[in-house]
Amino acid sequence: MRILVLGSGAREHAIILALRAEAAPHELFAAPGNAGIGRDATLVDLDQNDPGAVTGFAHANAVDLVIIGPEAPLVAGVADRLRAQGIPVFGPGRAAAQLEGSKAFAKRVMEAAGVPTGRARRARTLDEVAAALDDLGAPHVVKADGLAAGKGVIVTNDRDAALAHAATYLTTGPVLVEEFLAGPEVSLFFVSDGDTVRPLSPAQDFKRLADGDAGPNTGGMGAYSPLPWLADRFGSEEAFVDQVTREVAEPVIRHLDAEGTPFIGLLYAGLILTDRGVKVIEFNARFGDPETQVVLPRLIDPLSQLLLAAASGTLEDEPRPRFTAETAVTVVLASEGYPAAPLTGRVLTGVDAASAVPGTHVAHAATATDGDALIATGGRVLSVVGIGADAADARDRAYRALAEIDLDGGQFRTDIAARAVTG
Repeated sequence: MRILVLGSGAREHAIILALRAEAAPHELFAAPGNAGIGRDATLVDLDQNDPGAVTGFAHANAVDLVIIGPEAPLVAGVADRLRAQGIPVFGPGRAAAQLEGSKAFAKRVMEAAGVPTGRARRARTLDEVAAALDDLGAPHVVKADGLAAGKGVIVTNDRDAALAHAATYLTTGPVLVEEFLAGPEVSLFFVSDGDTVRPLSPAQDFKRLADGDAGPNTGGMGAYSPLPWLADRFGSEEAFVDQVTREVAEPVIRHLDAEGTPFIGLLYAGLILTDRGVKVIEFNARFGDPETQVVLPRLIDPLSQLLLAAASGTLEDEPRPRFTAETAVTVVLASEGYPAAPLTGRVLTGVDAASAVPGTHVAHAATATDGDALIATGGRVLSVVGIGADAADARDRAYRALAEIDLDGGQFRTDIAARAVTG
């Protein structure tokens, strides 16, 4: 197939690597891509958020499938234009993408669909925020209602800090003040064609910057999959996936279809396992980063076939995706100053040596070439992935590979998946 992948991060590189690994060869295009993606796909000078430009390229180059990686093109309506022109696209239209684009929209859908989630208050002024904070109590959870690249959330016992966070985002729209939910978090992806739902394998990511879940929220500093400890609570990982499919994914997909906004693409359910059961923290409308980097390497079935079936409305003909028993662990290397003010333009070395460590590979997130040099161009720079027989093996491989890479001021967590090893 001729496939166009929109995006420039490690998530998109992971998608391209999964497509490249399939037995059937594909001609892969990426826009805008990065230095690593450029090794595995043809980079296209194209505005990924311009529906007309993307559709024009797809027509001119006989593209069989467009895969939308990040959230911005979804909210810009790129999928709508492609779909209207008869081009198969994996990604929801603008209306359905509000599941991610508006936290308030997602809460309304969850309530209507009977999906378990925490209480929330929508606030447009600081006075309304203050009243909601007092009503819901501490710890305080404040979220930007719109897109914030994974950094629009604060969880704090400091009421003044919660108010300050709200004030930052109230300049661009309302915020949500939510009930704090305690428990381990799980990310679970679902592929949907607007009617049928197929689950992928659970993962757990690490959102805080520093070891021990300290420091500010980030877009994600690492992840691992599968989660063997789910069996302690649910009997098996499969039983957990079945429950969430039944109680969360299918009701949401059915409700959106009934509203006339079918969700065609990847439904990301951010879940928390509370003492009162599984609850949804949030939805995203695309593959998560860095979870994609540990879920897709374990996928046995062809990713292209699964996504094309979703884009074409034939997902019911596809069996439940299968995954290897191996564990994948990814550790994110970030620039100095991330997430507040990353310092960019610094040289990266040792990436090829890292990729040569057995059972590892590197997914590029924010890289470019400057002559013969590889440079960091953003906050999260690389995702180093280790795959092994269990969490200990995969974790050891990932950190051995990461030790080969040098980035002045680079930072990473040393405890990714550590508790999966210790139990």
